[in-house]
Amino acid sequence: MNRFRIAVFLMVGLLGLFGAHGQAVGPVSGPVPLVMGQTFTIASKSLAETRRINVYLPAGYAESATLRLPVLYMPDGGMQEDFLHVAGLVQVLVGNGTMRPFILVGIENTQRRRDLTGPTTNEKDKQIAPKVGGSAAYRQFIREELMPAVKQRYRTTAETAIVGESLAGLFVVETLLLEPSLFNTYLAFDPSLWWNNGQLAAQAATQLQKTRPAATVYLATSIHGDTVVTPHLVELARQQAARLGNWHYEAMPQETHATIYHPAALRAFRAVFAPQAAGAKH
Repeated sequence: MNRFRIAVFLMVGLLGLFGAHGQAVGPVSGPVPLVMGQTFTIASKSLAETRRINVYLPAGYAESATLRLPVLYMPDGGMQEDFLHVAGLVQVLVGNGTMRPFILVGIENTQRRRDLTGPTTNEKDKQIAPKVGGSAAYRQFIREELMPAVKQRYRTTAETAIVGESLAGLFVVETLLLEPSLFNTYLAFDPSLWWNNGQLAAQAATQLQKTRPAATVYLATSIHGDTVVTPHLVELARQQAARLGNWHYEAMPQETHATIYHPAALRAFRAVFAPQAAGAKH
């Protein structure tokens, strides 16, 4: 081996030993899973299948043996869906004091278009998936199986909320109108109110006349959302605010249907889950 080759060999060895900044590189461990939450499954009788549930617990929960927290449920809650970025929002907003801490419960999809849609007579609607119109069974799963499982596994309060976008937003609005006592707070972004020829929104005035608990509602639309029907729905409720609760509409024309979820959730969480003043009760 000539001197040049020896010099190159020594230089490469030294770089590998000391790194780019001249510091010794210590032993490097093998990769291990990065844990940011919990996950479990439910063998659902309502849906006749096993469903995976992903859970994010905010800071302070694990350190306390008595702390109880409200629960925010989200369809589209898989790790490859919207769970990670919504969990990140909860983590950041709770950390900087602009949101009360919530346990986040994400429901991972199996047949999304089946679960998040109600019945339809529109033939084009029926063509979006092999099976549609399963929202009643999905709601039954949440009410009778998921909620009891969450209450059993975690320390929760009686306060619940649900958040969703697009077809998940449709499910949120449908639940708000048909079973308003299931959640205290409803957040829907670009809800697909065109489903079934817009019948859900068309029947809203009648549904809102029925006896129902007051709710907190936050609806938002992008440039691609229904910017006529969605604010009209909120206006119907605002006319009866003393009975129906606090309803808010946010137009976000700077966002598209593909981009609205994260910025809308940021605004919504700050608006409706803001920390309470000292001594206030929910």
